[in-house]
Amino acid sequence: MTEFIRKRTANAKNDILSGLTVALALVPEAVAFAFVAGVDPLVGLYAAFMIGLITSIFGGRPGMISGATGALAVVMVSLVAEGNAFGAEGENLGLYYLFATVILMGIIQMLAGVFKLGKFVRLIPHPVMMGFVNGLAIVIFLSQLGMFKDASGSWFTGSQLWIMLGLVALTMGIMFGLPKLTKKLPEALIAILGVSAIAIFGDFDVATVGSFIRDGGGEGLKGGLPQFQTDIFSKVPFNWHTLSFIGPYALILAAIGLIESLMTLNLVDELTETRGNTNKECLAQGGANIITGLFGGMGGCAMIGQSLINIKGGGRGRLSGIVAALALLGFILFASGLIEQVPIAALVGVMFMVVIGTFAWSSFRILNKIPISDVIVLVAVSSLTVIFDLAIAVIAGVIISALVFSWENAKRIRARKRLREDGTKVYEIWGPLFFGSIIAFNEKFDVKNDPEKVEIDFVESRISDHSAIEAIFNLVNKYEEAGKQIKLKHLSEDCKILLYKSSPKFREVIVEDIDDPRYHLAENPEAFTKGLSEYKF
Repeated sequence: MTEFIRKRTANAKNDILSGLTVALALVPEAVAFAFVAGVDPLVGLYAAFMIGLITSIFGGRPGMISGATGALAVVMVSLVAEGNAFGAEGENLGLYYLFATVILMGIIQMLAGVFKLGKFVRLIPHPVMMGFVNGLAIVIFLSQLGMFKDASGSWFTGSQLWIMLGLVALTMGIMFGLPKLTKKLPEALIAILGVSAIAIFGDFDVATVGSFIRDGGGEGLKGGLPQFQTDIFSKVPFNWHTLSFIGPYALILAAIGLIESLMTLNLVDELTETRGNTNKECLAQGGANIITGLFGGMGGCAMIGQSLINIKGGGRGRLSGIVAALALLGFILFASGLIEQVPIAALVGVMFMVVIGTFAWSSFRILNKIPISDVIVLVAVSSLTVIFDLAIAVIAGVIISALVFSWENAKRIRARKRLREDGTKVYEIWGPLFFGSIIAFNEKFDVKNDPEKVEIDFVESRISDHSAIEAIFNLVNKYEEAGKQIKLKHLSEDCKILLYKSSPKFREVIVEDIDDPRYHLAENPEAFTKGLSEYKF
């Protein structure tokens, strides 16, 4: 028991300090995303608290931070607006439709975990991952530029701009320089506290968390504990019209939330050289969104910026996320006055350092060293993440990569042709047989001029899909209609099962109980070498 506790508390100090830093960074983010979605700031703060706490305890990736995110907020804008239009003016019905949508979103995400769909994140290629982090770094950077505007939307000028830039630069300087002096102190937390002290005691006229909330129409950070939203069940009718309205939004939000969460999980895996559990994360994200919807939160997912702040601050365990969530709740309940005095410049400086750490600068170095198709994918995903959103960018990147992979494999189908002493013509097929290689496969055969007996040897080929089955079926029919005998040899067991299932005709042409010639080649290296030298296409 002592050893168990010791292992769990070995990194406790770093987890706690890093969690406090993350909590400070969560405040303006949650408030800003609530404003984007068109709801009260407390709705965003409650979401950050509940989702952050639940995923930290039950999630599949210790050290990863979840909360209200911009990727989801931009989808919620039209949902809230359309929901408000269903009710009377001032009824704020859109908020309750948002809660219902978040609950349904959570159910969809939990189903993804139950059916173990999280493993499909493995299908995301590395160029898509690099494009994702680059695009997200740009999005985070652009989102921080809005902090350089006043309540009217005008850019800061004069002394106000210079003070803002100076405090941002000071924050970044502390975060850059402190680790070179000592690694025992969390640089982000020290930078925030130091710059806040300078701004407060120097009586600088700068934007603070409090002024940011009030300029956005909020009344302040102060609030109570989240309350169960019984009005959801009375204000949102549970009928087909409601489901048809919130269903598409819930599906989009669930997809975006899972994609961003699982890709952030992969990124944290790489940084910490550990392995998270994708299906467990799906379940935790889904359960957290159901709870936050029931208790008045706007929903959320993993946050790459805050996750990187946590990891680089030394946070590795579940304790860091738990501390961040509880500290955020503590700010709301007891320390709203203090947190409202933190200058926005300090938090912007922290996020700028996150941008620098997030962006894959190595992508510039490797552009001329990787295939042009991967360059296109990397640039496309980065651009689409900025222009549209993460889900569209990742899906587009995966589709482009899949098409390129299919095209390249389609060109690899080969047929070695030879005649036996008895006059039988043998076609030895090499390469994958699937929808992309069917045309090239058909071009290898000369039905009209081939001899009476033909064998097709699949020793180095695999039948992958229905297109391949149909191509072989049609080829067999062509030879039989020409009055010629055709046999299929050296099919693997899984390929034979596919063909037998598709048509009983294949039982007449497939040769069973035949040795795999590769075994004999392995036993006779000279024969293997000779076979390679005779290989012709």
